[in-house]
Amino acid sequence: MPILGIIASSKFGDAGDFESIATTTLSTTTASVTFSAIPATYTHLQLRITARSTGSLDVIYRLNGDTTAANYRTHLLYGNGTSATSGTIANEAYITDIASTSTIADAFGVAVVDFLDYANTNKYKVSRSLGGFDMNGATGYILLISSLWQNTNAITSITMNPITGSFAQYSSFALYGIRSA
Repeated sequence: MPILGIIASSKFGDAGDFESIATTTLSTTTASVTFSAIPATYTHLQLRITARSTGSLDVIYRLNGDTTAANYRTHLLYGNGTSATSGTIANEAYITDIASTSTIADAFGVAVVDFLDYANTNKYKVSRSLGGFDMNGATGYILLISSLWQNTNAITSITMNPITGSFAQYSSFALYGIRSA
């Protein structure tokens, strides 16, 4: 299932500034997805997700295999059409919420995640995410998320997984490098 409806942000420049690094579409249910051996030749990274979970709605990431929870922190704002909520979450790096097989049939969530200055070794890494999903008109969610990885190493791998369950078949993930002038 191709990633549809997610358009590269023009904030970074021309569409030619985006270069595909890797893309994967799951042929079976899979616990996690990892992009590894990410080259340090771009200014920023952009991850595009169209996914569904067999468990929780929440999707987290780990960078460079770092599983030390205290190295991550998330700030978020989300709404469902009738109310908005904001908060902070210690010890996790959230990407987005996606539809789950337990909440709605056949729905997928989407997200666009930017990892800014991912190769700069002089500062901690920050991601920003815009994502959401619809529950067949009953309700839906939109999320704005920023996450912090308290490490100055260049990002060389990104592993994503739902907090519980797995990514469902046909979930799709694409990683792009962004070149800035």
